[in-house]
Amino acid sequence: MAKTLNATIELIFDFVSPNAYFAYYPLKDMAAKYGSELLVTPVFLGGMHKLTGNAPPFIRDAEVKGKNEYAMLEMNRFIAKHGMTNWKMNPKFPFNSVTLQRLLCGVDAAERLKLLDLLLPAIWEHGLDASDPDAIGQALSSARLDAADLLSKTQEPTVKQSLMDNTDQAVARGAFGIPTIYVKTGDKSEMFFGKERLGQIEELLQSL
Repeated sequence: MAKTLNATIELIFDFVSPNAYFAYYPLKDMAAKYGSELLVTPVFLGGMHKLTGNAPPFIRDAEVKGKNEYAMLEMNRFIAKHGMTNWKMNPKFPFNSVTLQRLLCGVDAAERLKLLDLLLPAIWEHGLDASDPDAIGQALSSARLDAADLLSKTQEPTVKQSLMDNTDQAVARGAFGIPTIYVKTGDKSEMFFGKERLGQIEELLQSL
């Protein structure tokens, strides 16, 4: 560890975004390297897009000649740079992530990170049907977690409201997509959007 910082890295997160997978692991490494806390705030990306008028890039840029092809080129460069060669496009993409997001809202901050470590590879390396509660339950059970209890929490009104509130609050703070990252030091918070900003985030942490 280089040094211990009084800093928090907050990742605005939805499992449905491939870029959430790509951003999570480098951010986790940075948090360990600089002695910072990594927090994950689950939101519902579909709701965020509705509130902001945004849309997934593959839809938004579909009629722009060459743009999605270039985005794929950059994604492959990112995968090669960070050694994420186990990544595969989920066959059900884009899937409904609401159950997964409520799952995160039903546990504490430390348990969220454990669920990301379990479910991100399941979804983005092994093709888990992320919209199927039974498939999610099997993945949880395979890790010796209480799948029935965790999934039952996704139907609790307070958990459902928590996801809606997180989404509303993220948009109110300026977020419009995934991954949005906030680096907080004391009363100061800086926003970064996209996996392409990881270098800027590390430069900020280095400067503290």
